[in-house]
Amino acid sequence: MAATFELFQDKKGEFRWRLRHQNGNIIADSGEGYTTKGSLLNGIDSVRTNAPTAPIEDQTEAK
Repeated sequence: MAATFELFQDKKGEFRWRLRHQNGNIIADSGEGYTTKGSLLNGIDSVRTNAPTAPIEDQTEAK
């Protein structure tokens, strides 16, 4: 497996996740805290379900 979801609680006691590559780099995170572990797991499931073929939107070009 190339990456692992790590679950943890922040200083406020909220649940968060981060996706860590096998080389140790964090490649994604929840971006928000969840009040329950169930909500946290639903957030991970949503990422797995809704983004497997997400398009890339290049916003680096000057307008």
